[in-house]
Amino acid sequence: MSETPYQALTVETLPLRLGAHLSERLGSPPESWRVREVGDGNLNLVFIVEGRQGGVIVKQALPYVRLVGDAWPLPLKRSFFEYHALTRQAARDPGRVPAVYHFDEAQALTIMEYLTPHRILRRDLEAGVKHEGLADQLGNFCARTLFRGSDLSMKTAERKADVALFADNVALCDITETLVFTDPYYSAPLNRHTSPQLDGIVAQLRADVDLKVAAQQLKLKYCNHAETLLHGDLHTGSIMAHEGEARVIDPEFASYGPFGFDVGMLIANFLMAYFAQSGYERRPGERDDFRAWTLDVAEGVWDRFRAEFAHLWRTERKGILFPAALYEDQGHALAAEQALAALMQDIWIDAMGFAGVEMHRRILGLAHIAEFEHIENEDARASCEAKALRLGRHLAVNRARLLGFADVRAAALRLEREGIA
Repeated sequence: MSETPYQALTVETLPLRLGAHLSERLGSPPESWRVREVGDGNLNLVFIVEGRQGGVIVKQALPYVRLVGDAWPLPLKRSFFEYHALTRQAARDPGRVPAVYHFDEAQALTIMEYLTPHRILRRDLEAGVKHEGLADQLGNFCARTLFRGSDLSMKTAERKADVALFADNVALCDITETLVFTDPYYSAPLNRHTSPQLDGIVAQLRADVDLKVAAQQLKLKYCNHAETLLHGDLHTGSIMAHEGEARVIDPEFASYGPFGFDVGMLIANFLMAYFAQSGYERRPGERDDFRAWTLDVAEGVWDRFRAEFAHLWRTERKGILFPAALYEDQGHALAAEQALAALMQDIWIDAMGFAGVEMHRRILGLAHIAEFEHIENEDARASCEAKALRLGRHLAVNRARLLGFADVRAAALRLEREGIA
């Protein structure tokens, strides 16, 4: 298949074109397979293919942004970076990403494990479905992939080669740099917000000089602090969950960037889910328990990340930075702990800033989230989104003054209690 020019798959052509790769896993004949195209994201084709012996996912990049169409071309090579990110994540936190069975660079497609009966986590946050153990699994994933993908763990030659490889993921980095850090803060052509009731707060945010400065400071960090290999798009639509097991998917935005980026983006999505709950209540307070759980998960992600990162610092710090030869081997273990504390403080500040801009871009930019979009009552939706926008501003501008998650929780509770619109 890789010897032929790129051609997008269809439900009809997939069995014939991929028969040689899938027959042993699914069972023959290919014409008996059930093929469904289920891609509901912004970029790619995603097929579920099922046969007598099992099922697989086939994901293929399109040469444009699916959400926009061929007016926005996009390199097929993003599938190459996703494949390489998945292999690294699988090694750094085994079992947390889908297994890859086959990769075809020319066709920009990956055949991987079919996660069933797992569901996209975002759908469950909309429906009010809890998953126990979620915070620990996601916090561990962030700590393990970010620590083990950094100078704290990697040797010089491996690290430099990896930075060079992922530095070529230019198009998707450009999407992040533009759609996350810049477009939401002025009237960019691709921006949209769903309710005219938000016009007032949108105007306030776009006139907020402190917020614009904060957003560009964070963009500076994203662009220039190649601290570790990021997932790059870690949100609740990139997580699948079922009965206490979470799996992370879709790392095609992978690049080297700051430690706090993935953590902050993930926490932001639980904070937005927190504010969305009132939009689904038939009676006031009906979702109080689930609303509290979303905040607990956000805090738990940070707590578990911090604890696991510290554990790895003490047990696996064998890379370029902070070598034990300078610390523990010289009887300076306390100095190593001081260095860890300073690094964790920097990560916390960055994470809160990135959380703030993520909340803004998901309401004001091109790509929105289902938890807000599916609230039918326009006034209720605007109220939920306004609260998230205000918290996002607080996190981005005041990130260095937030002493811990208790400060974030207090701000979220106050905004929810006041019902600000």
